[in-house]
Amino acid sequence: MLKHLIERREWSERNALQKGFTLIELLVVIVILGILAAVVVFAVRGIGDRGQGNACAIDRRTIKTAQEAAFARNGAYLSEADLVARGFLESASNYYDVTLTSPTAYRISPQAGSPCT
Repeated sequence: MLKHLIERREWSERNALQKGFTLIELLVVIVILGILAAVVVFAVRGIGDRGQGNACAIDRRTIKTAQEAAFARNGAYLSEADLVARGFLESASNYYDVTLTSPTAYRISPQAGSPCT
């Protein structure tokens, strides 16, 4: 295709300046690409924070569900280690600590240094 264009009469009659892109055309393309890049950066800015918040909420909800399942089966709430040992949780939470206040009450609190509040 390029060979066909080069052999055309109009191409051979143009000088070197007429065969390339102008500086203005190149600047317009660069500006458009810059605007698109800025839009993408601002669009994905808070994704990590929202993901962390969702992870905290799901972890807390999973602990509550495991505690309610343990209470339904055993008639008492269990420590986090017992929840894992008896199969109610797959692993201990990375974000929360579970404290038993009585056999029928527990408290879920964020671990020290946890991003969850």
